[in-house]
Amino acid sequence: MIHPTPALVTAAAIRRLPRWVPWLIVAAFVLPGFVGRDPWRPDDLAAFAVMLDMRGGGSWLSPEVLGETAGPLAWLPYWVGAAALALAPPLPAELAVRLPFIALLGLTLASTWYATYRLARLPAAQPIDLAFGDRISPTDYARALADAALLALVATLGLALRAHEATPAAAQLAFAALLFHTAARGLTPAAAGNARLLLPWWGAAWGLALSGAPLLGAALAAAALAWWWPYQPRRMRLGAALGSISALAASVGLAWLAGRAPELWDIRLARWTTLEGWHSFVRLLAWFVWPSAALALWALWRWRARWREPHIGWPLTCVVVTGAATVLDGGDDRTLLLALPALAALAAFALPTLRRGVAAAIDWFALLFFSGAAIVIWVIWVAMQTGVPPKPAANVARLVPGFEPAFDAWLFTPAALASIAWLLIVAWRLGRHTPALWKGLVLSASGLTLNWLLLMTLWLPLLNYGMGQAPISRRVAAMVPPGACVAVFGLDGARIAGLQHHGGLTVRRVGARGQTDCPILVLAPAAYPVASPWLQSGRWRLRSEIPRLRENRERWLVFERAD
Repeated sequence: MIHPTPALVTAAAIRRLPRWVPWLIVAAFVLPGFVGRDPWRPDDLAAFAVMLDMRGGGSWLSPEVLGETAGPLAWLPYWVGAAALALAPPLPAELAVRLPFIALLGLTLASTWYATYRLARLPAAQPIDLAFGDRISPTDYARALADAALLALVATLGLALRAHEATPAAAQLAFAALLFHTAARGLTPAAAGNARLLLPWWGAAWGLALSGAPLLGAALAAAALAWWWPYQPRRMRLGAALGSISALAASVGLAWLAGRAPELWDIRLARWTTLEGWHSFVRLLAWFVWPSAALALWALWRWRARWREPHIGWPLTCVVVTGAATVLDGGDDRTLLLALPALAALAAFALPTLRRGVAAAIDWFALLFFSGAAIVIWVIWVAMQTGVPPKPAANVARLVPGFEPAFDAWLFTPAALASIAWLLIVAWRLGRHTPALWKGLVLSASGLTLNWLLLMTLWLPLLNYGMGQAPISRRVAAMVPPGACVAVFGLDGARIAGLQHHGGLTVRRVGARGQTDCPILVLAPAAYPVASPWLQSGRWRLRSEIPRLRENRERWLVFERAD
C-alpha cells in the first residue's frame, strides 16, 4: 500500500535562502571559538599537549605526553595539528593547531547541506502536488530543505561546544558527516555505478578509523552498504566494503604496534548501573541535541509510513547506530556529537509537515530565550566595565578573583554588529513576508550564533582567565629560575600543556624514585600519598600551595630542592 506523503508546501514556501545569509551565519558561528580563545576544556588541552609533544620529537605512532600514553587513541587529528604547528610558526600555537579543524568544521556543515539536498530530491521525499497553484520544482524544494538542515545544525546547542575544539571528536564529526553525505549521494538513481563516490567513501572511512572511531566507522559503513544494496552495482558495494575493511585493519594494526589495541574496543557500561548515571544522560539529551532532536521526532511521526524510504531511513539509521555507540561508550557526548548531521537532516523533513502554530511556538521560544541570554551577557559585560549594576560586578569579582577587565574595541565591534543584526532579523521575522520552509529555523540558528559570538568576544578575556590554565601556569613560571626546567608528578596532559604553553616552561616528569635535575617540582595533591616517601627524604621542601583560581578550587603543590 502506497501512503500519501505528509509534506504539503506551496511554491512560495520553497523560496531560496539568499546565499549571503548562510555564509554570514557560518562565518559568525565557525570563527568565534577558534580565533583568540585559549584551550579550556581538558580534552582540548590534552590534545594540544599531544600535538606539542609530537612537534617536539615525541612518538607519532602512540599519542603521548612526556613519555606517558595519552588518550583517546587517535592519529590523524594529532598528526594534522602537529603538522600545522610545524608549518605555521609565525601564528600563535593555539591558532595554528586549529587551522585544520576550522576546515573540518566547514566540511561538517557542507556535508550536511549536500546530504539533505540529495535526499530531498528523491521521488519519495517530494511534497503533494496541489491541484491549483504553481508546480513545485524538486531542485528548489531540495535547496530549501538543505538550507533548513544547515540552520538546524547550527542551532543545535551541542555543536557549538564540541565542534570548536582541536580534538579527535571534532575530526570524527567531520568524517561521519562526509560518510553521511557520500551514502546519501549513492542513494540517488543518477549515482548508480559512479566510481567517483569511492574516493570520498574511502576518505571518510579512513578518517573515522584514524580519528579514534574505527568500530563506529565500520558500523556506519555497514549500515550504508545495506542501504546501497538495491541502488548500487556489486562492484561499487565491493569497492566501498574494501575501503572500510582496509581502514579498520589499518587502525587495528597501528594500535597493535603501539601496544594499545584493547583501547579500540573499550566498552564502558558502568554508568548505566546507577540511577544518577541515567539522570545525567537524560540531562545531556535535554540540551545537547536541542532543537534538532525535537523536530526529528516530529518528522519520524509524520513520515512514519515511509521509514523504509532512504530520505528518512538513512538518517534514522545513522542516529540509531550512533546512539547505540553512545550507550556502549558510557553516554559520552563526544560520541553523541556524531549524530547531529543526521538529526539535522531529519529536522529539515519535519518542516513541510509542521502546522503554523507549532512553527510560531518554536519562533517565540527562540526569540525569548536567545534575546534574554544576549541581554544577560551584555548586562554582565557592562557591569564588568563600569561596576553598574553592582551585584553582577561583585559576582564576577568573587568568582574570578584577580581578573581585571579592560575595554577592547576589536572584541566590542563584532559583538555590537551582531546584536544589531539580531534586531533586524527579529524585525524581519515578525513582519509579514512570504513564508519559507527555512523561516522557522532562522531565529534559532541566528540566536545561538549571536550568543556564541557574544561569549567569544565580550566575555572572551573573562573566560580565558577563569576557565583556562594561564593564571596558575604563569604563577608557577614566576617561581622558576630563568632557563631551568620544571618537574611534574601527578599532572595530566592538559595541565602539562598549560605549563608548556602559557608558562613557557620546559617540563619533565619525575622518575620512579623522585630523580630529577629540575629545581622546582609541581605536584597534584591527589598524588602526594604516592610521592610522600621520597618527598619526605629531605631533598624537597614545600614552597607554596597555588590555587587554580579561588581558594576552594584545585590546588597545586610547588616544591623546591632543599639544596
